[in-house]
Amino acid sequence: MSTGAWVLVVAVVGALAFGLFRAVTDGRFRGTHHVPGAEEEGETVTRRTEESVLTGTPWAAELGERATLLQFSSAFCAPCRATRRVLEDIATATPGVAHIEVDAEHHLDVVRRLGILRTPTTLVLSEQGVEVTRASGAPTKQQVLSALDRAVRDEA
Repeated sequence: MSTGAWVLVVAVVGALAFGLFRAVTDGRFRGTHHVPGAEEEGETVTRRTEESVLTGTPWAAELGERATLLQFSSAFCAPCRATRRVLEDIATATPGVAHIEVDAEHHLDVVRRLGILRTPTTLVLSEQGVEVTRASGAPTKQQVLSALDRAVRDEA
């Protein structure tokens, strides 16, 4: 086998491995982002203060009574549109849950402060606006409902 064929085989295997990794990890809720003033507790990170992540933003008054689904998206992101539909459906069907969509390109200060690395990213916020968990990629309806259930149950 020639060198070029080996390079092609390695590239194809690498691309397949990366694609499988992304397929398995996309949309999974995995704790929270490490923020300044936070303490590690096992796999999750909790904030020391009960300050809302939306404090000082235009969305600070839009928190849900029980929980908020905060979505960061961009204009040309196809998975963002699918995520928007899922989150809107859940927010409409679940009393006390609000859905807020933030255009990441126009609100870079918030994106940097919250450590958003890609779109779509979904944060589940408690009734006080404290981040409970987050998912990068497009979560399924069942993944969001499960994360919401844990967030509401932990608050009770």
